[in-house]
Amino acid sequence: MTERRPEITARRIEPLATLPLFHKLEGRRAVLAGASEGALWKAELLVAAGAELHVFAGADAAIFAGLADHDRVAIHGRGWQADDLAGAALAVGDLDDKGEIRAFVTAARQAGALVNIVDKPEHCDFAFGALVNRSPLVVAISTDGAAPVFGQAIRSKIEALLPAGLKSWAQAAADWRPAVQARNLPFALRRAFWELFAGRALAEPARAPSPQDEAELFATLSQIEASHDGKGRVTLVGAGPGDPDLLTVKAIRALQSADIILYDDLVSPGVLELARREAKRMLVGKTGYGPSVKQGEINALIVSLAAQGKHVVRLKGGDPGIFGRAGEEIEACRAAGIPVTLVPGISAAQGAAASLGLSLTHRDHARRLQFVTGHSRSGALPDDLDWRAMADPAASTVIYMARATLPGFRERAIAAGLDPQTPAVAVLAATRPDEMRIAATIAELPERLAELPANGPVLVLLGHAFGPALSEAVKAADRRRA
Repeated sequence: MTERRPEITARRIEPLATLPLFHKLEGRRAVLAGASEGALWKAELLVAAGAELHVFAGADAAIFAGLADHDRVAIHGRGWQADDLAGAALAVGDLDDKGEIRAFVTAARQAGALVNIVDKPEHCDFAFGALVNRSPLVVAISTDGAAPVFGQAIRSKIEALLPAGLKSWAQAAADWRPAVQARNLPFALRRAFWELFAGRALAEPARAPSPQDEAELFATLSQIEASHDGKGRVTLVGAGPGDPDLLTVKAIRALQSADIILYDDLVSPGVLELARREAKRMLVGKTGYGPSVKQGEINALIVSLAAQGKHVVRLKGGDPGIFGRAGEEIEACRAAGIPVTLVPGISAAQGAAASLGLSLTHRDHARRLQFVTGHSRSGALPDDLDWRAMADPAASTVIYMARATLPGFRERAIAAGLDPQTPAVAVLAATRPDEMRIAATIAELPERLAELPANGPVLVLLGHAFGPALSEAVKAADRRRA
């Protein structure tokens, strides 16, 4: 096995049509030119954000009558002029004439203002997104002007997910923040407080926070502060078989609170995309039969980083407790006095079976489920497997890392009594877009593994519970021959 060194990987963000920003407008000048229902909505939005708004509506100023008594709004019954834009932070034009649009955009930019022309994205420096308002919690959705109705539909979905009570929790965060900052806590403890805060808010979002919530959270913070020894913590997280939608909520929370993420090659990019942006990512590749970082080196790295006060997330494909060497990493952390927790994940076996639309167990065919590895420390087939158990016709057997050793497994299992016609399915990259499968009898499957790409994790499901997959493969072959 080729030795590999840990490597820091780049955090690549997918291309953005626009950069989402939240603009502070309190007490700043904003200019709106034009008059329509759309312009009125923009005016109301700018006033709600605290802008000193000047509206130039010409003869149609009456449409803004509802805002006329607002002390931060000036309604002008004339058209706009270039000097009206002096000192403006934002300029919004609800205009149709092409010449006037060009003049307005030029004047706004010369004045140093960002400009928006309603429903004409080609002239816009910024866009108004669809809003979910739980201020100070604000969610904005943009389609870059391509499909505003689509954006509104997504807003409705998010509205349903965010109870109105979250507004009170967001305000409480603003109110309590000075007390947290006054303690001059290290970053890890401040983050711990806000994680506790977020957990409580999301557990009961429909109710407003109470003085008791405040007292309990700060009491917990005091306990954490008193017991803090400068060390960080480690979380072993199951990344699932590949599909990011299969991550648990607890796994996502761990990823979003990480300072450093140590991950394997088998972790999909989509899973890493859900992690905290600021977290450092380090590839500590562990691939069967390929270049790998030594396990001892990984253990030492985990302990060293956590000892610096970092929250280290060790991200493993599938479930970390199933052939993920979690036991060795847990022992290393405990020996160093580093707190360590385990977040289980959807196993590769579960993901593969679900992708096949089959159950791992069946009361008529599989009364027992067993997970085995086809890969020992030396890379060869383990010599201590219970071959009578492997030959049990009433068991479902899942063989991890079996690509190179399946021929030997077949021979030993058949010699122990396994029926050569037992159904078997090899699944490459289970649950991922590039997933591939081969269904055959165990007598045939080892030679057919060559049909799969050379790279990628392969899992073998063996047993009569997987007969439907073999039957479907036979039918497909017959259709091709016909």
